[in-house]
Amino acid sequence: MIDLKEEFEKHNDEFLEFKNIDNKLHKRPDICAFLFLDNLLPDEKDMIVGSNHDEIYLNTDCDKLSEVATSDDILYLTRCGVRYSKYQNILSMFV
Repeated sequence: MIDLKEEFEKHNDEFLEFKNIDNKLHKRPDICAFLFLDNLLPDEKDMIVGSNHDEIYLNTDCDKLSEVATSDDILYLTRCGVRYSKYQNILSMFV
């Protein structure tokens, strides 16, 4: 089990460095993140659970994610532009 807050902070310098991903699942960072998350936590729910101003919130169970994700997985997501909010225990992306 990993600490999501710790892992996202550790990889903060790679935020939106999409060019650094070797095995992209899609050519667009947002779609790539959605596909990657769906591979980690397959689900039939919508990927976006809400939005606020210039941010979308992802419908991902962060507790389950912390059980299955590796540090490399979090790096991949960070490079796609995914962020973690420890206050809300939710993943988000800028639009």
